[in-house]
Amino acid sequence: MSEVQEFEGRNVVVTGGTGALGTAVAELLLERGARVRVPCFDAAEYERCSFRDHERAEVVHPVNLADDAAVEAFFAAGGELWASIHIAGGFAFTPLSEVNSTILEQQVRMNTATCLLCCREAAGRMKRGGRIVNVTARPALDARQGAKLTPYVIAKAGVAALTQTLASELLERDVLVNAIAPSVIDTPANREAMADADFSTWVRPEDAAEVLAFLASPRNRVVSGALVPVYGKA
Repeated sequence: MSEVQEFEGRNVVVTGGTGALGTAVAELLLERGARVRVPCFDAAEYERCSFRDHERAEVVHPVNLADDAAVEAFFAAGGELWASIHIAGGFAFTPLSEVNSTILEQQVRMNTATCLLCCREAAGRMKRGGRIVNVTARPALDARQGAKLTPYVIAKAGVAALTQTLASELLERDVLVNAIAPSVIDTPANREAMADADFSTWVRPEDAAEVLAFLASPRNRVVSGALVPVYGKA
């Protein structure tokens, strides 16, 4: 199957679709014929969305992905799904001396809980098979990379675990579930935060988007339960 219009006529959800990676994913899917739905937390996020006027894009706000009812309503309004790509999440740099239950709960809510709720609702709307793709992180696969990131790493490890659990649970329904585990994505925010880093080793959003798009595509017939390293040259 050609990748040119492989998503034609297929409904795809992209959470976190207004960020650097999410925008790259949504625009790639639109190029390949998908109908893309993106939840936004508020009007400010909606206004930042570069593709909101595209004829096959539906950008919805406000949607709180940590709220059961809001997630259920968002997915219910979109009808039958082919794929759901879950990029939304949060990050916290937290040395051990600053860790507390509030920060841990916040990271789990923003990363693990939002992903789980979206997986639940997406799977319920995949009547003829489908694809779910999550985003974990490199330190979730190699925790030695996660110094001073403990709450974040715990939350992203939860995303990795639920990806593999759901891959097993949903396989009989031909719903394939995978995740990518990026190192550092080359975004303006990351460049500002790590100004002395070697940006050439980072992952371009467009390259990570290609991996996500393949895992979400009908070309992916056999990969499920994979946690795909997307490390660039790091």
